[in-house]
Amino acid sequence: MGKNKASKIAVTAGDSPAPMIDIGIPDKDRAKIVEGLSKVLADTYSLYLKTHNFHWNVEGPMFNTLHLMFMEQYTELWTALDAIAERIRSLGYPAPGTYKQFAKLTSIAETDGVPEAREMVRLLVSGHEAVTRTARAAFPAAEKGGDESTVDLLTQRLQVHEKTAWMLRSLLK
Repeated sequence: MGKNKASKIAVTAGDSPAPMIDIGIPDKDRAKIVEGLSKVLADTYSLYLKTHNFHWNVEGPMFNTLHLMFMEQYTELWTALDAIAERIRSLGYPAPGTYKQFAKLTSIAETDGVPEAREMVRLLVSGHEAVTRTARAAFPAAEKGGDESTVDLLTQRLQVHEKTAWMLRSLLK
């Protein structure tokens, strides 16, 4: 098989080759888009884990309200993880999926110990704002590559994180 032919097919586990991805977005652009989406995925996973941890460990007079709110939030984040990872796969790349990979990619710091309830809320506001910044930073590559699907996904994520940060921030007033 010649060099040109080999670069246009990918070998699968079976004998028949699978065609390389050709969705109208050049390889170089897809790689850059995936770089941004991988950071969004890592931030989303880190925020999911933090939110779920706070759901388990919240105490105090607002226990019921925060316990339920945190559950709604971590459930939404869990669903978002799949959409982000599947978009990465649709672009022809493996999605990061280990703690080691997420630790390298995330902008969200882990929280040591169990903070008091108001501090949990503050930390989640910061986390949602961090994901918002990460998603916003991923936009230029998606726009440059003409990747409307990723632009739509990022827009949806921005709306969720900005609204959630606002709602959480209102609890601190």
